Amino acid sequence: MADVAAPPHPRDAFALEGAQAQEQAFLDALERGRLHHAWLLTGPEGVGKATFAFRAARRLLGAAPDANFGLLGARMTDPVVRQVSARSHPDLLVLERYTEDGKPRKVIPVDEARQLGAFFSQTPATAPYRVAIVDAADDLNVNAANAILKTLEEPPPRGVLLLVSHAPGRLLPTIRSRCRRLAFTAPGEAITAGFLETRTSLSPEQATRLARMAGGAPGLALRLAAADALKADDEAHEILRSLPRLDDGALLALADSFRGPEGQGRFNLLIERIMDQIRTMAVSQATGGGGVGLDRWVQAWERLGVLPDQTEGLNLDRADAFWTAMRELRAAARAA
Repeated sequence: MADVAAPPHPRDAFALEGAQAQEQAFLDALERGRLHHAWLLTGPEGVGKATFAFRAARRLLGAAPDANFGLLGARMTDPVVRQVSARSHPDLLVLERYTEDGKPRKVIPVDEARQLGAFFSQTPATAPYRVAIVDAADDLNVNAANAILKTLEEPPPRGVLLLVSHAPGRLLPTIRSRCRRLAFTAPGEAITAGFLETRTSLSPEQATRLARMAGGAPGLALRLAAADALKADDEAHEILRSLPRLDDGALLALADSFRGPEGQGRFNLLIERIMDQIRTMAVSQATGGGGVGLDRWVQAWERLGVLPDQTEGLNLDRADAFWTAMRELRAAARAA
C-alpha cells in the first residue's frame, strides 16, 4: 500500500470543506452580537468538528481572516495562528484525551476539566475572548462532565466553550440543553474517496474501500489510510475466510506485531476490522433468511468489542487477548 501521511492535528489544519453552513451560522451569531457562550459540535468522527473548533477559536482570538481558506479561514502568518499552533496562546485552553507527547489516555481527567473555572474567571489577556475547546466531550468521565456543567451554569463574560462530540446522546442532558448545537455530517463515500485520491497516491479502489470503512468521513478515512487499515482489513478477511481452521504460524506473526508502543493501535484496528466484517456478514444473513448460528456470531462480536478497552485499561497482554479473540471466532464458526 502507498505511504500516506497522518492528517495534521486540527490546530494545524487550515482548510475545511463542506462546513460552510455551520461556519455561516457561527459568524452570523458573532456579527449580530448574539454569540452563545457554549457550542456543541456534533456528528460522526472525522467530519471536521475539531478543525471547525480551532477555526472558530482563531477568529474569536483575533486572527486576521483569509478568505482563501473559507469563511472562518485565518492568515497562516498571523501571530495568533502561530500561538495557537504552538499551544502558547494565553486565552485558549484545550482539553483533550491525548497528552502533549501524543500518548492517548482513557479519559479527560477531572483535574483538567476543573481548570475551566479558573480559566474563565480571568479576563482575556490579549484577545477579545477567552476560548476553551473540549475534544471530545465524550471522553469526559462523570466527575469531569459535572465540572464542565458547573462552568455552563455560570456563563463567563467574553468566554466561549466549544465542545466536540461524536455521540451527544451519551452526554448529560443538562450539558446538551445549555449549548447551541451545530450538526456536522459526512459528505458521503464518493466525495470522500475523491478527497483521498487528491491527497494520496491511493488507487480509486483503495480510496473507495477506505471511504466505506470510514462511513464517508474524510478525516477518519485519512487516518485509517495512514494507519494501514487496508492491510488490517485484508488480515481480518483472511482470518474469517479460513475459519474454523486457521494458520497458526500466520497468527503468531500477527500476535507478535501487537508488541511495542504501536502495538495497541494495530490490535485495536484489527479487532475493529474483524467486528465490522462480522457485522456485515450478520446483517446479510439476517436479511437473507439464513440465520443459522447467528446468535453465536453476535456473542463473539460483543466479546471482541470489549477486548481493546480491557487490554488498554487493565494493561493485559495483547497477544493473549488476540488468542482469546481467535478462540471466540473458532467457536462461532463451528456453531454455524
